[in-house]
Amino acid sequence: MTSTTSDHAVTVVIPAFNEQDGIGDQIVKVREALGETDWRHELIVVDDGSTDDTAAEAARHDVRLIRQPHNHGYGSALRKGIAAAETEWVLIIDADGTYPARAIPSLLAQSPDHDMVIGARTGSEVHIPLIRRPAKWLLNKLANYLAEQKIPDLNSGLRLMRKPLVARYEHILPLGFSYTTTITLAALCNGHEVSYVSIDYLRRVGRSKIRPAHALQFAILIIRTITLFNPLRIFIPAGAVPFLGGLAKLAYDLRDANISDGAIMGLLAGLLIWSVGILADAAARITFGFRPK
Repeated sequence: MTSTTSDHAVTVVIPAFNEQDGIGDQIVKVREALGETDWRHELIVVDDGSTDDTAAEAARHDVRLIRQPHNHGYGSALRKGIAAAETEWVLIIDADGTYPARAIPSLLAQSPDHDMVIGARTGSEVHIPLIRRPAKWLLNKLANYLAEQKIPDLNSGLRLMRKPLVARYEHILPLGFSYTTTITLAALCNGHEVSYVSIDYLRRVGRSKIRPAHALQFAILIIRTITLFNPLRIFIPAGAVPFLGGLAKLAYDLRDANISDGAIMGLLAGLLIWSVGILADAAARITFGFRPK
C-alpha cells in the first residue's frame, strides 16, 4: 500500500504471541469487515517472538508480517506495528478472536470527529472470566475517579487511533498489557476527543496471557499516569489525610492550651504534600501545553 494520510485509509495492527489457532481466522474476518467499507487498508501482523506457528499461519494471508525474535510484550508489538503504519489512522485488534472484527465499520464511522474510538466491551455478549471481573471493576472505578469522567472500557484491545496522537505519548507507553490503559488515560486527561462504540467480547481461541498479578500492575500504572497528567487528583486527598489528622489533634490539644508535635507534623505534612501537588500540576501544564481535565 502506498503512503497516504487520507481519512479513508487505515492500517490494522494485529499483535500476536502464540496465536497459531486464531490468527488466520481473525485476519479473514478483519478483511471481510473492511470490505464492507470504502476505506483503503493494510494489515500488519506483529509476531512477538512466538514459539508456535503463528508467523507461518499469518504469512498464508495478504499481510505485512513483522517478526520480533523475542517476546517483548503486547505494548512492544503494538509500537512496532504502529511505527510501520503508513496511514494517519491505525486500528488495533487482538489475534485471539475475542474482539469481533464485524465491529470495525462502526469504529471507522466515528472517525471524522474524534482522535480515538474505543470498542467498549458493553454489548449483549461479553465473556470476561469471573475471576477477572472484581479487579476490572475496581480498576475502572479508580480510573473514573482519577480521570474525573466515566470510562466505559479502560483497556479495550479494539480501538481506532490517529497515529500522531500515539506518537505524542509514545515515550510513556509501556511495553506490556498496560499500553492500552495508558493511551486511554493520556487521551482523556489531555482533552482529546474520544468516542466509544459498544461491542461484544467473545470467548478467546487459545489460552489467555493475562495473569492475576497484572491487576496490581494496572492499578500502579493508573495512579502513575494520572499523577503525570492530573496530579491534583492524587495529591489533594493524599494531603488531606495528614492535614485533617493534624487539625483534629490541634483541636484536642487546645482543650489543654497545648499544641503537640503530632498536630504540627500533621498540618505541615499536609501542606507539604499539597505544595508538591501544585508543583506537579504546574509541570503538567508546561509539559503538555494546557491544563489537564
